[in-house]
Amino acid sequence: MSYRNIIGIALAFIGLLVGAGFATGQEVVQYFTAFGLNGVWGIIVAGIVMTLAGTVFLQLGSYFHASEHNAVFRKVSHPIVSKMLDVAVIFTLFAVGFVMLAGAGSNLAQQFGLPTWVGSTAMMVLVLLTGLLDVDKVSNVIGMLTPTIIIAVIAVLIYTLMNMPDDPAAVIDVAAQTETPIGHWLLSAFNYNGLALILAVSMSLVIGGDHISPREAGWGGIIGGFVYSVLLGLAGFVLLMGADKIGDSDVPMLVLVNEMGDTAGVLMAIVIFLMIFNTAIGMFYALGKRLSAGREKRTYPIFAAGTLAGYAMSFLGFKTLMNYVYPILGYLGMFMIVVLVFAWFRGLSKIRDESTRRERIKSLLRLKLHPDETYDEKHDGTIGRELKESNLHHEVLFEDLVAEVTEELDSDEEVEFTPDAVDDDATDVKYYIGCDGVEEPVQQTDAAADDAVRKPAKKTTDTAN
Repeated sequence: MSYRNIIGIALAFIGLLVGAGFATGQEVVQYFTAFGLNGVWGIIVAGIVMTLAGTVFLQLGSYFHASEHNAVFRKVSHPIVSKMLDVAVIFTLFAVGFVMLAGAGSNLAQQFGLPTWVGSTAMMVLVLLTGLLDVDKVSNVIGMLTPTIIIAVIAVLIYTLMNMPDDPAAVIDVAAQTETPIGHWLLSAFNYNGLALILAVSMSLVIGGDHISPREAGWGGIIGGFVYSVLLGLAGFVLLMGADKIGDSDVPMLVLVNEMGDTAGVLMAIVIFLMIFNTAIGMFYALGKRLSAGREKRTYPIFAAGTLAGYAMSFLGFKTLMNYVYPILGYLGMFMIVVLVFAWFRGLSKIRDESTRRERIKSLLRLKLHPDETYDEKHDGTIGRELKESNLHHEVLFEDLVAEVTEELDSDEEVEFTPDAVDDDATDVKYYIGCDGVEEPVQQTDAAADDAVRKPAKKTTDTAN
């Protein structure tokens, strides 16, 4: 396994979850601190669910080599259910996208006194420019920005511990008087999971699909989910101890940071703006990918149209949108989590087998392409048979694995590797398929992949990835 890939996946997943609602503190207040001490139990429950679901989403994305979320939904659920999930996610991507643009306006307005349209417009332009990048670069952008909110939350935690309220119980009572859209702490925790994960599912499946190893994707989900759970707990504690200072602020975390000084407030406003950007680009990019499926040349125009439409909707206001839109999205997300987790459990053994298969092929290809290693040609037949047995089309899987191996060898300074010097047969999938009596496999169908994660409801004729 590549630890670099795992950490990159984890950071990208955390970045998808840490958006406007988390960084501003508004989500944490509404879903957890508003319940006082019961909110602590809610955070624990939410953290466990988040870690499991992160593993599921990223691993399913990798297993099916997903380029958009509907490719996975169709393969793990009944056609009617998959259509419902698809519509729910499309609605979520757009709805949260325009909530993010509104959040950018509220953030700069609260800190700098600017009109809300200034922040929203700046965010819209930034999203449109970033959308010109491919999924690798978008994932890298999200991952690189994630550490900033981790540093910010730790800084606020230290300040809070050094300036604890004289009567914490009284502050907790104040927190419990906060209005919340969900009536019970446990339901609120599950609704929060549904909200956060329906926001992240589309881009999570795409990020998972961009990594050929389900095992690496799964570990990325475990680490990302755990780190996010810790951050959620820290943010919950900070906001609970500062409940008497927050009031009805749109950006409660910014209120607390400003107590540390004007400079700290400005820096936090910038961090929050970047976290809002994380979620905004994730939402609109995934929306463009989904709506342009099968028409990839139109991805950016659709992405841009969605962003501009979201900009118009953002003028309804950040807090108002969160109070009404987020609970609905949370219930939709709860249903989606149940469907995907159930499918993952049903197909876990086959996902593990496929992960081992891909790693075996990669190891043999690395051995064959390495200029200083001894390779036995009898393994060519093994590679061919493993490619044939994969749930992915053999050409798709082979091309991705060769690309990974070539990139790793080329970037290794201790290896004198020249891609142009590689024998043509070594990078020709038909050569391996034809070795040792391995016949060219019939093009695989979605039904073959469906068997891995659900009991087939009916046969399909769609081609696989």
